[in-house]
Amino acid sequence: MTDTGLPNRPETPRAGSLGERGGKSAGVPHGSDPGSRGHTTIADGVVAKIAGLAARDVPGVHAMGGGFARGMGAMRERVPGAGGKSVTSGVKVEVGEVQTAVDLELVVEYGVSIMEVAGDVRENVIAAIERMTGLEVVEVNIAVGDVHLFDEDEDKDEERPERRLE
Repeated sequence: MTDTGLPNRPETPRAGSLGERGGKSAGVPHGSDPGSRGHTTIADGVVAKIAGLAARDVPGVHAMGGGFARGMGAMRERVPGAGGKSVTSGVKVEVGEVQTAVDLELVVEYGVSIMEVAGDVRENVIAAIERMTGLEVVEVNIAVGDVHLFDEDEDKDEERPERRLE
């Protein structure tokens, strides 16, 4: 036997050997929590997308974002290859290791109860983020920046002849 000068080390399983042992590796207790074997980070953009989609799912929410953000979004939708509608428009998040806070800017439909829509948005956003990420949502702040009037869409869709004063 030749001495290589290396201290005695226990053999570590090779990459293909986990399946041969039924998924258990030598030296790891059977009841060990898999969550303690690594670290998961969730990007701010992921939480913002979840919040934006969850907010838009609530009846009474017409759009998200301020006037400038909506205008830029409308331009982006018309440009081929620009990525289309942004689901994070009107959403700001702060993500920590175990908690997150969300700020939303909404445009609601005319005639709905703003307080009810805001409450429903808050509930839906909290449920979606906590279910999908495991983060604790400490606050969801909602700013209603506009009310959408149904005749605003008709004005944009129909081309009206120019009125002339006689």
